[in-house]
Amino acid sequence: MTRRTPPKQARETLTREAVLRAAVALADTGGLDGLSMRKLGEAVAVEAMSLYNHVANKEDLLDGMVDLVFAEIALPEPGADWREEMRRRAHSMREVLSRHRWAIGLMASRATPGPATLRHHDAVLGCLRQGGFSLPLTAHAISALDSYILGFALQEKTLPFGTPQETAALADSIMSGFTEGEYPYLTEIATAHVMQPGYSYGEEFGFGLELVLEGLGRGVV
Repeated sequence: MTRRTPPKQARETLTREAVLRAAVALADTGGLDGLSMRKLGEAVAVEAMSLYNHVANKEDLLDGMVDLVFAEIALPEPGADWREEMRRRAHSMREVLSRHRWAIGLMASRATPGPATLRHHDAVLGCLRQGGFSLPLTAHAISALDSYILGFALQEKTLPFGTPQETAALADSIMSGFTEGEYPYLTEIATAHVMQPGYSYGEEFGFGLELVLEGLGRGVV
């Protein structure tokens, strides 16, 4: 079989950012399991070995992909109200992670974070410190907020339903195996809450976030 030669223009114009963006697109479609150097090379019209001119190895590729994801998250405004900025940042992060589900387990795992990642964390820390948070409370706040945001995003990723119709259908299917009165509280929340028109599990995010913000606010001097 004749080896495919990539077009000269593709070889000349390929950049690290183009490689990373193509990798993100592949992961968005098929998850990290569907990402290989061969498939990535095909996506950018070069041989797989040519990719190593732009990324050192698979870990460097993942670092860059995560950095692109961080670059999409809204940065807190310096000197603005910390509560409003943390709220905006939390909703932005959840929205970004809904587009890049594969990134949820990688956000805090990179040992060599990129510039967008570092800029993001520094902006969050600065917003809290300028908002009156002590250094220990700032550390507590970052842990509490990111644990909540990433945990909620992970739970959304693994739920066996997406739309209100799918939620109601699943609840109905599960309850069909109950005998009357067997699980009264599960039946109550399913019929009186989950199966009501317009219910969306995603709306629970804002409620929990406000609890976290309220608790953190009590510690600010």
